[in-house]
Amino acid sequence: MFGFYRVAIAVPKLKIGDIAHNLDAIFAMAKRAEERKAVVALFPELSITSYSCADLFHNSVLLENSAIAINRLAELTAKMKCVLVLGSPLRWRKGIYNCAIAIKDGRILAVIPKSYIPNYKEFYEKRWFQSGKDIRNEEIRVADTKVPFGTDIILSDGKELNIAVEICEDLWAPIAPSSHHAIAGANLILNLSASNELIGKSEYRRDLVKHHSARCICAYAFCSAGTYESSTDTVFGGHCMLSENGAILIENERFESNGFFASADIDCQKLNYLRFSESSFNDSKTNTYRRIELKNLPKLDNIERDFDPRPFVPADKTTRDKRCEEIFKIQGNALAKRLEHAKAKKAIIGISGGLDSTLALLATEKAFQIAGKKNSDIISITMPGFGTSSRTLNNAIAIAKIMKTEIKTIDISKACKRHLRDIGKSEKIHDITFENAQARERTQILMDIANAEGGIVVGTADLSEIALGWSTFNGDHMSMYSINSGIPKTLVRHIIEWVAHKSSSSEKRILLDILDTPISPELLPRGKNGKIIQETEKILGAYELHDFFLYHSIKYGASPAKIDYIAKIAFKSIFSDAEIKKTLNIFISRFIGNQFKRNCCPDGPKVGSIALSPRADWRMPSDMDAKLWLNN
Repeated sequence: MFGFYRVAIAVPKLKIGDIAHNLDAIFAMAKRAEERKAVVALFPELSITSYSCADLFHNSVLLENSAIAINRLAELTAKMKCVLVLGSPLRWRKGIYNCAIAIKDGRILAVIPKSYIPNYKEFYEKRWFQSGKDIRNEEIRVADTKVPFGTDIILSDGKELNIAVEICEDLWAPIAPSSHHAIAGANLILNLSASNELIGKSEYRRDLVKHHSARCICAYAFCSAGTYESSTDTVFGGHCMLSENGAILIENERFESNGFFASADIDCQKLNYLRFSESSFNDSKTNTYRRIELKNLPKLDNIERDFDPRPFVPADKTTRDKRCEEIFKIQGNALAKRLEHAKAKKAIIGISGGLDSTLALLATEKAFQIAGKKNSDIISITMPGFGTSSRTLNNAIAIAKIMKTEIKTIDISKACKRHLRDIGKSEKIHDITFENAQARERTQILMDIANAEGGIVVGTADLSEIALGWSTFNGDHMSMYSINSGIPKTLVRHIIEWVAHKSSSSEKRILLDILDTPISPELLPRGKNGKIIQETEKILGAYELHDFFLYHSIKYGASPAKIDYIAKIAFKSIFSDAEIKKTLNIFISRFIGNQFKRNCCPDGPKVGSIALSPRADWRMPSDMDAKLWLNN
């Protein structure tokens, strides 16, 4: 379903050298994975025997019974759809190998040997095992069955899922085998491990798994041997993790004496999209791999994972504050550079008392600090019109005064009435012409004052508005530098809030009131008692939804059907299914229909991984038809 696959990680309560007991324990957890509709269940390194058998790995009884147990497990799980990947020692030619065994449909699909054999401090694996690093395109006999053997194996469903395997120490190597696996197309890496516990080692392991999954743009499952192993000289904690592109989906509490089982859903479709859209995977070369087809995998009828309803906004306050600070620095330095290059004496900005113009003004002040300029060279212009409320006008003037900028107030009502008469339009007809005339009048004023003062017009449009085309073409759509163009609406709020809590009490009070003001272009006449009657989110739908749609469509190339599905999970109990669907259709129609505005948008700084500049990030024909996307 939409490229999601369920992955299970299992640490049974094993016994050292008791193969019959271990077979039963593995089979019991395999049944749990099957019930959970997992496509794969991962077990620890050497799980059929346990890891700490030491010199018994040379014993023919242990080796022969391991092979018999593996074939027996294949028989027991013949009707299961789940792929089992477990560990066992196996003899091949003149050596013994520490192997991962993949089982499905009553047969052994493949055997993958460990590449890097640790032989330092508490590890003595070279005493028992050979390295399989250079084994490719070979076969091995397990009991009476010959199966593919080597490190050149990928298990694939022929759609979105491609599985490869490495074993414990392989991940610690300077160039892990999984790096080659990923280049060859594997997007789910399984690691069977027996990583013992030392002070601080779990944090290192976690970082290693997270960073490797991010670098390889893959899901990485790590399953380590548990407390059942020998404690003669070391202790094992059964550390298990599943990371997807740097984000931990599963991590257990270590030292669970009764074993561990968990599952989570990975998004292979997303991973594949990221690889060809945001990486150099296609420029990397590796050896040829054998691909073993996976058939009859379980199909998910539901997805069990959380989706952040505000993907642009970190949930953790400390992280969010750092994000806001970094964005603010990017904005300030970007505008400072532009002021220097343009030899601009002043910055001209239209302020409305709304979110975007307030952030633009704050960022302009930051740029002036960086450039060593005085705030008095910022010209803040309020331009009240037919729909301007006293609340927004007063807030705009108040914040400009506190910042000690030059303030100009120019009422555009008379000029717009005259213009409407000149073109034969009635000012009583509140149509698109009525609204756009005001936006274009304001832009003309800003541009002309910029010329007169030797300055540049600082634009205020944010990323969400640019995505939706929520601007007047050649009106507020245009500026000389668009300082908010990389920031989505949901994040604009938090940057202003971050600045507010660092400000004086009077400035904080005004900024918080601006945050509390309904979002509106204020282009239609006010209602009774001077109230705003034109609220953007009542027309377009919630910006929370639009930013969610923007993130998943641009970042991950998700289809509208997939976005609709995951949005219903993310916004459960917040928005109805009908409201999500309606808003998604508005997003698709407006996003595709307004590329012509983006194609001639002014310069502005990119601050995150998603941006819509036609020069750098997003290229699309202006005359696209939205029908295909509205129907998918």
